[in-house]
Amino acid sequence: MATKVLVPRLGEGVEEVTITGWLKQVGDSVNELEPLLEVESDKVTVEVPSPASGVILEIEKKKGEPAKVGELLAVIGMAGETVEEAPTQAEAKVEVVALRESRGQKSIEPQPTTFDLRPSTDLGFISPVVAKIAAEHGVNLSQVQGTGLNGRITKNDVVNYVEGQNVQRSTFNVPNLEGAQLIKHTTMRKSIAAHMVESKHTSPHVLTVMEADMSRVVKHRAVNKAAFERDGVKLTFTAYFMSAIVAGLKTYPMVNSSWGDEGVLIHKAVNLGMATSLGEDGLIVPVIKGADNLSLLAMARSINDLSSRARSRKLQPDEVKGGTFTLTNHGISGSLLAFPVINQPQCGILGVGALQKRVVVTDDDAIAIRPMVYLSFVFDHRILDGASADWFLAKVKDTLENWN
Repeated sequence: MATKVLVPRLGEGVEEVTITGWLKQVGDSVNELEPLLEVESDKVTVEVPSPASGVILEIEKKKGEPAKVGELLAVIGMAGETVEEAPTQAEAKVEVVALRESRGQKSIEPQPTTFDLRPSTDLGFISPVVAKIAAEHGVNLSQVQGTGLNGRITKNDVVNYVEGQNVQRSTFNVPNLEGAQLIKHTTMRKSIAAHMVESKHTSPHVLTVMEADMSRVVKHRAVNKAAFERDGVKLTFTAYFMSAIVAGLKTYPMVNSSWGDEGVLIHKAVNLGMATSLGEDGLIVPVIKGADNLSLLAMARSINDLSSRARSRKLQPDEVKGGTFTLTNHGISGSLLAFPVINQPQCGILGVGALQKRVVVTDDDAIAIRPMVYLSFVFDHRILDGASADWFLAKVKDTLENWN
């Protein structure tokens, strides 16, 4: 009796995932509901639990490969059971259950398998699929190291061997590649690149910049930081920026909108995305739903939670969807000004630079040193004109400068 591990449905609209890593390998023992592998969807990494206890007999999808919902990932069976060829998706009549159901102790029913084991040479049993791939690429199977049960050669073993033997041809138009190192694109990097290029091709981006005096915010944070910490919340400047954005969107709802062929859709919900760096792995934009209903404390708590789980890869797919406006705090790395790219299909994105003490001239013509920050608002010129964009940004600036 063998159990087929299929790609579960991780969320509404999620039809395909990418394998980011196997936590178990062929021949390893696994318990039911024990994490088996990690998959990525919409830049969110999720652990997939094992539907049954047993031994990993076959792994059909290797790291980096895409897989559609319902496709076969692996086969789990009894120790010592030999599997010649993993069942295809068409043969897999197992119900595709949601991830939450799997975690709720609903397991995939084991399915009987009828494998026609054909003896081969000293290499052991060689499946038709393995033999076909080897023949197509002229691979001598005696040179392939098998990773399957009892050293059996699997399909992935042959594919990996072929890829390792291929001489990579460069598509870079540069004069000298000697000594150069090629870093292959990750799934997340490809997703970010595609989204950014699509955005630049979709919206006419326009940038407007204002400078805000953060004196009142700095004083408010200093007074309330300890009280927030007693409630288990770290009070960051991001909470103030997000709250100021809410004030701007409430005053100018057109900014909280999306462009459509028939008109501009003004969103009732205010769902704020916050660009969160994952270091060299890229970035992700978790979304605070219903941000217009949150106090400063609740806003800070949501920011703490989402940013922490984003960096530890614990977000769920639904938590990076549905945003209506985005904040990117590029000042964390010392940047003063930036031209962010709009997160489609939103109307705009606000970039916040580094907080710096600068010499300014006050309203009474005095010279003073104040904590200042540049606010860079990039907007879709199809929806907003320069004046309306500046009205929104001025409201954000005013909210920060007159915080009480």
